[in-house]
Amino acid sequence: MNIAFIPVRCGSKSIPFKNIKSFCGRPLIYWNLKALESSKNIDRVYVATDCEKFKLIINQFKFSKVSVFERIKENADDKSSTESVMLEFLSKQKFNDDDIFLLAQATSPLTQTEDFDGAIEQYKKENTDSLLSCVRTKRFFWNNNSQPLNYDYKNRPRRQDFSGLLMENGAFYISTVGSINRSKNRLSGSISIYEMAEYTAIEIDEEDDWGIAESLMNRHVIKKPCNAKIKLFLSDVDGTMTDAGMYYGENGEELKKFNTKDGKGFELLRESGVKVGIITSENTNIVSNRAKKLKVDFLHQGVEHNGKLDIVKKICKSEKIDLENVAYIGDDVNCKELLAVVGFAACPHDAVESVKNIPNIRVLTKKGGCGVVREFIDLIIKAKN
Repeated sequence: MNIAFIPVRCGSKSIPFKNIKSFCGRPLIYWNLKALESSKNIDRVYVATDCEKFKLIINQFKFSKVSVFERIKENADDKSSTESVMLEFLSKQKFNDDDIFLLAQATSPLTQTEDFDGAIEQYKKENTDSLLSCVRTKRFFWNNNSQPLNYDYKNRPRRQDFSGLLMENGAFYISTVGSINRSKNRLSGSISIYEMAEYTAIEIDEEDDWGIAESLMNRHVIKKPCNAKIKLFLSDVDGTMTDAGMYYGENGEELKKFNTKDGKGFELLRESGVKVGIITSENTNIVSNRAKKLKVDFLHQGVEHNGKLDIVKKICKSEKIDLENVAYIGDDVNCKELLAVVGFAACPHDAVESVKNIPNIRVLTKKGGCGVVREFIDLIIKAKN
C-alpha cells in the first residue's frame, strides 16, 4: 500500500489557521489533497490534525482517498516535531513494514500530481531507502567567514554553465513504514533526490510568502481554464450579476445594481457564436428588463434549487449540445447541482464555501456585482482563441 500523510495543526503563530486560509480561492490544504487524490500511485491519504475546524473543512472536499487522523495535543504544539506525529500515527495503524509512506507538506501547494507519481516511480526504480524533493538553485553561497561555498569568485561562472546546488524544498519525503519506525526519522539509509521545478522552492511560512506563492500558483499550476467547447453561457443573478444587495426606493420599489462590464461580456460572447442566458430563482421585472437589454437567448426566472439543472438539460436537448458544452456561474447552494456537472463552472470570490469547494470549479478574483461575470467570460473567450 502507498500512503500519503499530511500533518496540520491549529496553532500556527506566523499565519493563524494558515492551512485552511484561502489560497488561490481554496483552503491552502486543498491543493495537496487534490493532487494526491488524483495520483495513480497513492492509495490512501491521511491528514493529521488537532483541530475540529480543519476536520470539517477537509471532510467537505469529499475526496474518496482522504481520511482525518486526530493527533494528540502533545504532538501539536510549537515544539512538536513532524516525526513525533508520524510515529504517533503509525503506532495506531496496522500497515506493513514495506508499505510506502509519503510525507507531504501543505505549505508547499505548488506540488502537482505528476510530482507525487514521478517521485514514487523513481523511488521504486532506484530502490533506495528514502527519497526527498529538491530544487536546483543557481545562487552563490558564502559562509560566516566570508568564504564562498559553491563557486570561485575569481572565475565567476555564467548561469547557464553553472550546475548549482540541490536544495530541499520541503514538498515531500518518501520512505517505508518499517524504515520510519526503526530510524524514528523521515529519512534514513540510502537517499535519492527527486528534482522539482525551481519555482517550487517556496514554502509558505510567513505572510510575505503568501502573495508570491499565489502568483507562482496562478502562473505555473492553474492550467488553461476551459477544455470543453463552450456553446452556451448561463449566469445566476443575485450575488453574481449583482452584489446580492436589496435596494428599495422611497415608494417601496425594489432596485438592483448591475455591472456594465458584465453586459459587454454578454455582447462579446454572442458575437463569438456562444448563446447566452440567465437562470435565477428570482422573478422580477428588473431581471426581465436586464435580460432584454443584454439580448439573451434564454431567460428562466423563479427556478428553485434542483430545478436549474432540469431547465439546463432541456435547453441542451433543444440545442443538441451536452452539459460539457455549458459554462455557468453561480454563488449559492441553489446553484451547486448545476455547477457540479457543467463543462466550465465558476463562482465569485465571495460565494458560499460549499460552492467554492465544488471539485474543478474556478473561484474568480472578483466579488458578485463587481465585474465577476465579465472576468469569467474573458476566460471563456481566451480559451476559445
